[in-house]
Amino acid sequence: MPRHTEFATRQGIVEAARSLAGLGLAEGTSGNLSVRWEDGLLITPSGLPYGQMSADDIVFLRLDGSFEHPLRPSSEWRFHRDILRARPEVNAVVHGHPIHCTAFAMCRMEIPAAHYMIAAAGGATIRCSGYATFGTPELSVLALEALEGRAGCLLANHGMIATGPSLDRALWLAVEMETLCRQYAVALQVGRPHILSEAEIAETLEKFRDYGPRPKAE
Repeated sequence: MPRHTEFATRQGIVEAARSLAGLGLAEGTSGNLSVRWEDGLLITPSGLPYGQMSADDIVFLRLDGSFEHPLRPSSEWRFHRDILRARPEVNAVVHGHPIHCTAFAMCRMEIPAAHYMIAAAGGATIRCSGYATFGTPELSVLALEALEGRAGCLLANHGMIATGPSLDRALWLAVEMETLCRQYAVALQVGRPHILSEAEIAETLEKFRDYGPRPKAE
């Protein structure tokens, strides 16, 4: 790929990382993002505040987990790598600890179809994975199980993952997931949410085939 294209991709990751706090998806240095690149991925580095991050700080990681960069890749590089390796339709992964997604993850609760926008995540539920220590191969296995047939999931006692064919799409889904969790939390306080049927969600899934953010027409 041309150098200017790689720089633009790196800069896009930096700008997306800086947007996480404003979108309510992460605080401090929590959260990480990756984009498929050539025979590996570009991923945010570990422990570097987003405000100090530049395009050159984004780490290129090979699929065997090796890298040549003065900074280490995110401590969660394994599930980023494993998701991109297992899901060819996915080109970007966003991980964060937003308040409402994380609250449900702490309770190890999946999100049911209390709102039709659940279909944005690919099915009638947003699953919550089992628990494993951050950054471990075991967490990758659990994340992939929770993502089966889905574009997003919760990680028990941890946070959330959103994926997409592009970074813009993955970020959009991450925001939708946090919104759904916030709405569901409020609905549980108000009363007993009515859960949409599988048929109702199937109809929405069909409509969602071309739903979501798109690049501007040239």
